[in-house]
Amino acid sequence: RRAKEGSAFSIIVVSEGAKQLGGHVTVKGVDKKSGVELLGGIGDRVGRMVAEKTGLDVRVTVLGHIQRGGGPISFDRILSTRFGVEAVELIKHGRYGHMVCLKGQEISAVTLDDAISKQKSVDPNGSLVRTAEAIGVCMGR
Repeated sequence: RRAKEGSAFSIIVVSEGAKQLGGHVTVKGVDKKSGVELLGGIGDRVGRMVAEKTGLDVRVTVLGHIQRGGGPISFDRILSTRFGVEAVELIKHGRYGHMVCLKGQEISAVTLDDAISKQKSVDPNGSLVRTAEAIGVCMGR
């Protein structure tokens, strides 16, 4: 459908722990110390299924690997759950072309056009850049 509408890409979001009805979660292993199953791999699994069914090029990105350096903390887990719930609500109500965002403490949604309508700069001498550089992020300087 998106190709017919002239879009060259689609974004599919899937959460670790997601499973088909009556199916099982995808597990990447077991923690050696605790014996707890470690969720992971559902993105690759869904990516393979989409590629097989469509013949399209599929790229899988694990957001946690690029968003922050380290394991998620409780804030990350709660925020991602809140984002996921809002994203499902957008889909349920046919509100495509929107993205979920955090405004203050509230989850909201804005159109993609609004999200990119103005350039949002980061002060190259500000604390965000200093913090990024302090943990080894290359800022192109």
